[in-house]
Amino acid sequence: MEDASAPGARLPNRLILIYAVPTMGIGFMFFFVVLYSMKYATDVLLMAPAAVSLIFGVSRVLDAVTDPLAGYFSDRTQSRHGRRRPWLLGAALPLGGAFLMIWAAPLALQGAELVAWMAVAVVAFYAVMTLVNVPHQSWGAELSEDYHERTRIFGMRHLMTNVGTVTAVLCLYFITQSDDPRGLVLLLTTIFSAFTVIAIVSAALSLRERTEFQGRGPQAVLGVYRDLGRNPHARLIMVVYFIESLGGSTIGVLTPYMAQYVILNISFPLVVLTYMIASTITVPLWTALSRRVGKKALWLSSMVVTSLGFGCFFFVGEGDVLVSYVLAFILGAAGGCGNVIAPSVTSDVVDWDELQTGERKEGGYFAAFSFMQKSAAGITVMLTGFALQLSGYVPNAVQDETVRLTISSLYALFPLSCYCIGALLFTRFSLNEAAHEKVKALLAERRASLKPEAAS
Repeated sequence: MEDASAPGARLPNRLILIYAVPTMGIGFMFFFVVLYSMKYATDVLLMAPAAVSLIFGVSRVLDAVTDPLAGYFSDRTQSRHGRRRPWLLGAALPLGGAFLMIWAAPLALQGAELVAWMAVAVVAFYAVMTLVNVPHQSWGAELSEDYHERTRIFGMRHLMTNVGTVTAVLCLYFITQSDDPRGLVLLLTTIFSAFTVIAIVSAALSLRERTEFQGRGPQAVLGVYRDLGRNPHARLIMVVYFIESLGGSTIGVLTPYMAQYVILNISFPLVVLTYMIASTITVPLWTALSRRVGKKALWLSSMVVTSLGFGCFFFVGEGDVLVSYVLAFILGAAGGCGNVIAPSVTSDVVDWDELQTGERKEGGYFAAFSFMQKSAAGITVMLTGFALQLSGYVPNAVQDETVRLTISSLYALFPLSCYCIGALLFTRFSLNEAAHEKVKALLAERRASLKPEAAS
């Protein structure tokens, strides 16, 4: 079993890789649902866009309950196996089953029965995804307390997530070319459900947790969010992350519609693949640059570039294929930067919280940020569904000018506004490397003073 207990030393690449591999499957599942479930439901299952939007909206409401509970109980778990491992082992198989259910609706189902099936599948998928993702992210924050090591850890996690995401996009390319998309979807999702379950279980059995954090979770579930609300650093980045996720979800939800009905003659999986390749290959760049310019400056710059990149898409129209690929690459690189830096910054904020409260609440904090991300994606799906229906969208047909303008506005102007607001707010963030070093020093003094008491 790999030792993940050294708090400050440089971690072996092998250990970080073992930790990150499960996110290949998690990334495949999450992005496949975000990118294709709306299009699959409306154009393959022939469900009404508003009904699909309502399903995702309900799942977001339920996340308001499941996310904080997952974080709280993960932090509070005490066992000889650790705080995080039991959750990963217990939720791996249900996650694979819930994901498969989304794509395995029986052919005989129609109308209300089909809506009910999809509602159960989507709600179950997001609920169980929380039970896997929150403990796994929290485990990453515990692997090291070093300011820059955390960027390495979450950089590798993002890299592996993108490998899964790129795989999902490649699968979508073949699905869009298939004469039997429903059958091919079921085959591919079955394969990757099995892979994800095996990867999660294998990693959970291979890594050792830091036992000194056991028994130091929050005393009450609402106390987590009371403390989060009192933490000025957490309040700020939570709002920023929500706004950024709100705009960033556009690339997954609306790219299929933008490609098919506005740009024309362009493969939406290849557009998304371009985005993901850029997001993946630039991970080492962001990890290195964060040491030079700092996490704040790097994340802030990525927000500005992303806002401008999305804004340019408003002027993209029929036949603008090359411009679309260039913009997708720029957006992928900038978006990848945010995905690497955000969880690293969140881990630093957890240390600040420990200094104030004496508790370790990685689970609670990452649950809150998971809820922000999923809520943003759900809101974007809801907004898209209702906007398409109101504009007169007709599946698999040539769209009129109103529908095309609606799609372009949602794809460009909406994320442009989101990222501009997020960037302005983030200029106020103050927990930089120097401030974090002071927090670490004070925590080290406190822990040293408590050791004699623990021994006695």
